[in-house]
Amino acid sequence: AKRDAEVYLLFGSTGWIGGMLKKMLGQDSKTVVAAKSRIEDRDAVAKELDEVKPTRVLLAAGLTGRPNVDWCETHQEETIRVNVTGTLSLADLCSQRGLHVTIFATGCIYHYDDDHPVGGKGFTEEDKPNFDGSFYSKTKAMVEELLKSYSNVCVLRVRMPISDDLSERNFVTKIARYDKVVDIPNSMTVLSGMLPLSLAMSAAEVKGIYNFTNRGVISHNEILELYKEIVDPNFTYANFTVEEQAKVIKAPRSNNYLDTTKLEACAKQLGMEVPEVREAVVAALTLSRKALQDAGQYPAGLPKKFGPGNAGLNGPATNGSK
Repeated sequence: AKRDAEVYLLFGSTGWIGGMLKKMLGQDSKTVVAAKSRIEDRDAVAKELDEVKPTRVLLAAGLTGRPNVDWCETHQEETIRVNVTGTLSLADLCSQRGLHVTIFATGCIYHYDDDHPVGGKGFTEEDKPNFDGSFYSKTKAMVEELLKSYSNVCVLRVRMPISDDLSERNFVTKIARYDKVVDIPNSMTVLSGMLPLSLAMSAAEVKGIYNFTNRGVISHNEILELYKEIVDPNFTYANFTVEEQAKVIKAPRSNNYLDTTKLEACAKQLGMEVPEVREAVVAALTLSRKALQDAGQYPAGLPKKFGPGNAGLNGPATNGSK
């Protein structure tokens, strides 16, 4: 298909990242069709692919669980149906039609170990996943392994995504609402600077697996100190250990540093770059505050803490969320 006749079929357009992609494609005057079929319904997906006849497919749909990945521990069949069967089925249907598909996946399939200590070398795309502490991560590692067999797929490993607003999905909002947080350096994806790169990769039909995070690492405390400095001077937080955290969550969480050498080389070829994480977080927080102020919701619209001692960790997110 010619560049000007590109048609993007977007799965997950009503989701958080999907909504951003839809907006970006629209601003770029691209034809984007919001998929109506659900990825777990193979027949409906096949029918939609044949009716829409897209030139590119984007998958930003999946189950992460609400309010967090602990949900997947007790909803394993549903998690498999979407994250494994559905994702694989879409890749397969696209393969049969000669279509390139970009899959927004996760980098939460590794955790620091003796060979990759905190402050040491990062995990590359070739490293075997070593974290299956949560059922969510387990399914994501399974499907990634199977997707390697498809030559029409680009898998982007997103981590701890951060947006330019304080939406409840934003990693900053999540940790700001907790009573206590762990403090570990991590790779993260600041979406505003990274999603345009994903669309460029889709347009160029880049294939394979990519660590899709900003350059470098940033810790929970570093983020919250910046949050305090830029967004909410009255903000307070406390730390606890991973062992203490384990008592209030059903499933362990992944902490890691993903090496972005491969992504940086790809971005360079496309005339783009991978922003450094701290700079990107500062920019995102500055815009977050401005958005609240412009909407006349500052400081009332700032995220509210969950109940005492993270008691609200598994409860519904109500306060200060959009």
